[in-house]
Amino acid sequence: MLHKESVKSLDVQSASLKSYIDSPEKQKTLYKRTLFVVSVSQIFGGAGLAAGITVGALIAQQMLGTDAYAGVPTALFTLGSAGAALFVGRLSQRYGRRAGLSAGFVIGGLGAIGVIIAAIINSIFLLFASLLIYGAGTATNLQARYAGTDLANRKQRATAVSVTMVMTTFGAVAGPNLVNVMGDFAHSIGVPSLAGPFILAAAAYILAGVVLFIMLRPDPLVIARTIESSKQEPSDKGHLTTTEHTENKRGVIVGAAVMVLTQIVMVAIMTMTPVHMRHHGHDLGAVGLVIGFHIGAMYLPSLVTGVLVDKLGRTAMAIASGTTLLLAGLIAAFAPGDSMVLIVIALSLLGLGWNFGLISGTALIVDSTETATRAKTQGTVDVLIALSGAAGGALSGMVVAGSSYLTLSLTGGILSLLLIPVVAWSREGKR
Repeated sequence: MLHKESVKSLDVQSASLKSYIDSPEKQKTLYKRTLFVVSVSQIFGGAGLAAGITVGALIAQQMLGTDAYAGVPTALFTLGSAGAALFVGRLSQRYGRRAGLSAGFVIGGLGAIGVIIAAIINSIFLLFASLLIYGAGTATNLQARYAGTDLANRKQRATAVSVTMVMTTFGAVAGPNLVNVMGDFAHSIGVPSLAGPFILAAAAYILAGVVLFIMLRPDPLVIARTIESSKQEPSDKGHLTTTEHTENKRGVIVGAAVMVLTQIVMVAIMTMTPVHMRHHGHDLGAVGLVIGFHIGAMYLPSLVTGVLVDKLGRTAMAIASGTTLLLAGLIAAFAPGDSMVLIVIALSLLGLGWNFGLISGTALIVDSTETATRAKTQGTVDVLIALSGAAGGALSGMVVAGSSYLTLSLTGGILSLLLIPVVAWSREGKR
């Protein structure tokens, strides 16, 4: 009896999936629904993401009593996001976006709860372990951008990425600006003030996971695979060639390189800016304001960036990313430590440069992969992004402790210039 019911259920599910193959209207409706659901989850996800960026380094600094390891929290939750990116990518490839994304967000929420407990009992070991787990939320927040592209055509892909990213802004900007409110709330219930933002992160990540688990049906990646397996999309010439295959490989490499370089520069400078500001007398509210502007610049321009990437091209916007990051590094390096205006400008440009790089790089990855392996490849690329961010976070504290914030910012700006030869190599392959 159970076997018959199971077979009947599978038949119904199979029929439902096949109904999308010859119905562009149903595909379009699901595409819009997917963007809506992912966008809602990203509002919560953005709020969870902001906690670690805003106060992670400050908690470690307070516990350890030195700046040398202030970059470790960012390195840890970024390293944790590397493992989680692989996990979420593989889970999504096998069971669909719904399973992978909802699991990733819930795990990130559990990590945030661990950080709160670590702050209460003053355990640096538990803090570091929890930050690794908390990184799952960071990875999932990034992986969610791919969900909107599963049913998008080539000319919509960057725009689809931008829609999901811009929705992250609402939570990501609100999060840092609630540090004082959440700090006061935490203090009122006997939790250290700096752990307050992680209370928000725990609730936000878990809510994001619940939204995706309940509402992301039918699964966009499963539908996309069903459509692609029924009919291979031909190239402009009507067939796939060896050259196209080579260009696809090159596209993955270039897309990954663009995102890795922008990530390491952004994370390194961003991580040490709160510590740099505290040394120059800025209070926690000012730090939250700067990080709020920074995260806003990371996500808010996404709608415009997506259109520019689709219209002007992936590589043109990758070059714009490198130029913007260079300018951010120069301003951060030479701005007086007590100048809120210049610090805000530097961190805003840092976020904008990252935005250009992430959307152009993501579009390159989606253009260069097929649905049969797309989520797995995306997860692998995001592992590289996370590892580069972890390196940037870990080294940033050491560079500042051994030299200065000026040296760190200049190094980051110069490193961003490597995007130029990367783009040149990609264009060489098209000749």
